[in-house]
Amino acid sequence: MPTEILMPALSPTMEEGTLAKWLVKEGDTVSSGDLLAEIETDKATMEFEAVDEGTIGKILVEAGTEGVKVNTVIAVLLEEGESADDIDEGGSTPKKKEPEDAAPKSEDKAPAAKDAPDAAEAPAAPETADGERIFASPLARRIAADKGLDLSAIQGSGPHGRIVKADVEKATAKPAKKADAAEADAVGAPAATSPAPAGQSADAVAKIYEGREYSEVKLDGMRRTIAARLTEAKQTVPHFYLRRDIRLDALLKFRGDLNKQLEPRGVKLSVNDFIIKACALALQAVPTANAVWAGDRVLQLKPSDVAVAVAIEGGLFTPVLKDAEMKSLSALSAEMKDLASRARDRKLAPHEYQGGSFAISNLGMFGIDNFDAVINPPHGAILAVGAGVKKPVVGKDGELSVATVMSVTLSVDHRVIDGAMGAELLKHIVENLENPMVMLA
Repeated sequence: MPTEILMPALSPTMEEGTLAKWLVKEGDTVSSGDLLAEIETDKATMEFEAVDEGTIGKILVEAGTEGVKVNTVIAVLLEEGESADDIDEGGSTPKKKEPEDAAPKSEDKAPAAKDAPDAAEAPAAPETADGERIFASPLARRIAADKGLDLSAIQGSGPHGRIVKADVEKATAKPAKKADAAEADAVGAPAATSPAPAGQSADAVAKIYEGREYSEVKLDGMRRTIAARLTEAKQTVPHFYLRRDIRLDALLKFRGDLNKQLEPRGVKLSVNDFIIKACALALQAVPTANAVWAGDRVLQLKPSDVAVAVAIEGGLFTPVLKDAEMKSLSALSAEMKDLASRARDRKLAPHEYQGGSFAISNLGMFGIDNFDAVINPPHGAILAVGAGVKKPVVGKDGELSVATVMSVTLSVDHRVIDGAMGAELLKHIVENLENPMVMLA
């Protein structure tokens, strides 16, 4: 029987991906471990290996196809002695072969078998109002079901009018029939609840700018995921914000002295390395804030796993520095440089950018004084870091002086961290940065 090759889940959270490139073609013989294709997730492009041996009988999803759901059949593998004739027109379901001498035992039994329901049979193919069968690929049927489309209203562009993926993706769902609405009103039934508005459609927005010069930028998997996750975060996570100014003069002097001593080892610490360490130690000082939201419960972590936002072309990664509270500043610096470098090359493995309870987003190097960052679920908080700027400050003795001041904003998930707890966490972060020697104790 032909073997279905399914779209793999290359990370625990992957739901769909782009089949970027096939490394085999129909008719090729493959063995277990041979590379079949390159799959592009929202974060990286990864190679997909064969787990069985056989011959590629049919490729069902073309290279470059986006939004392929996990477990979708993308190709069919034939065993020895099988041929492409064993695959039906819709995919990998093998055709049933009847023996040449097989014949019904009785003419009377044939109609009865036709009329009797069979619980083991697959659902019948959709039909038009006239009872005519609608020919559509399995993928087209699934997409149509997800979008609430009536296949009988779609014109197929495939062979012999077969409805394919492209046809259902271009179609839009029909509005509810007026007769149904009138009937509901007549019996006093409540109208169906409409889904939350998703904003203007692409066509509606394009119409606004008709006659104006513009270019369309196609969304890749990463940009789609960023849009979906941040929209979800702002709609479902109850953010609140805590702001503090941090005097950096002591840290800058301490960093300069350390870098001189570390120069022979080729180590150069950044301000961001100190910020990572300060946050990791603060999470240990306020352990109840070292937590994530898990739907119906809060998970409190023991180690300080701190994520750091890294900007790359077309989006960003948040690689996680695990057990950051236990690592030296030089170790954190080296690890961060390695993670950032591989993030920009999209070479990070999923376990390197998933997890953590807390994140840091630093835009100070771009001259941003302060900003509010969006929490990356399921994290409990994220620290937005601005630039260090020379400002006039009033000392404890009332004397006016000039100091380098950095503004930070802690965005907090109120389901996980309350106001006083968030304020205490930020207080410890500030104290660690204004007294950097304590981070080495």
